[in-house]
Amino acid sequence: MGIATVSPRKYAGLLAKALPKVIESEEELEHFAGMLEALDRLDRELTPEERALESLLATLIADYDDKIELPDVPPHKMIAFLMDQGGLRQIDMLPVFGSRSVASSVLAGKREPSKAHIRRLADFFGVSPEAFF
Repeated sequence: MGIATVSPRKYAGLLAKALPKVIESEEELEHFAGMLEALDRLDRELTPEERALESLLATLIADYDDKIELPDVPPHKMIAFLMDQGGLRQIDMLPVFGSRSVASSVLAGKREPSKAHIRRLADFFGVSPEAFF
């Protein structure tokens, strides 16, 4: 499979409509996230120009997300928050912690998560490991 060539004219047209820029507010984040979702919902394969715009929007959104300061929250409270957001229960965390007793201790705040737990938590929830320090 070869690399698709982006048409400068077509890509310029998409850029003129989207007007992508560095995201500086929640409103801009919502706007560009909506554009990204609209591209994802297209019921066809994206053109090379649309894929380039999709990549640009994803990068802008990720850059903005990386700038957001996480609140200083104990690891067990961050895990509880993420579990609540995902509708998860303690039993759902067994792949991360390996046993019910370790999961229970960490979730109750009686035990700090290990470095291995933090790596697995970050992968499991799709967040930075820094969220658990």
